[in-house]
Amino acid sequence: MLAEKSFRLGQFTLSSGGTSDYYIDCRLTTLDATGALLTGQAVLEEIQDRGWRPDAIGGLTMGADPIVVATSVISAQQGRPIHGFLVRKAEKTHGTGQRIEGFRQKPARVVIVDDVCTTGASTIQAIEVAREFGFEIAGVLCLVERQEAGGRAHVEQAAGSAPFVALFTANDVRAEHVKEVSSQ
Repeated sequence: MLAEKSFRLGQFTLSSGGTSDYYIDCRLTTLDATGALLTGQAVLEEIQDRGWRPDAIGGLTMGADPIVVATSVISAQQGRPIHGFLVRKAEKTHGTGQRIEGFRQKPARVVIVDDVCTTGASTIQAIEVAREFGFEIAGVLCLVERQEAGGRAHVEQAAGSAPFVALFTANDVRAEHVKEVSSQ
């Protein structure tokens, strides 16, 4: 589904400022009804297989938002709820001025999620804010790792002893996309 809905060939400027001959917009998959279901199932299965046993799952808004919600809903349906939280890009300037929305209980084990990891900047920001808040990072997961710009190394360094997992690589998604296009 990522290859079909989220992958595009062309010339693109990435959020990192770099350029690429492809773009992956995971939200086209994670916000699709079936895609959300599959995302939640895949992420929850990976969390369970790794034995992370988190209290909550969260990440930097906006890429993490649909992943967090889908995974939380599926976990509740299975009778083992994992709550969700979202990390704002900056503190609110009104109300309570929170940087983390949703689950806010301490102490808690959490999994940080992101849709695409290129440089790792948004994932690292979520890790830092979660730690600063007092969460323990059980693991870090992204849907697609672009395998460039040192993203994996940067995230692994920020994550410390918490493992970093990518469900797919950009090469996986590209290969599937090319296969689908050539069979049409």
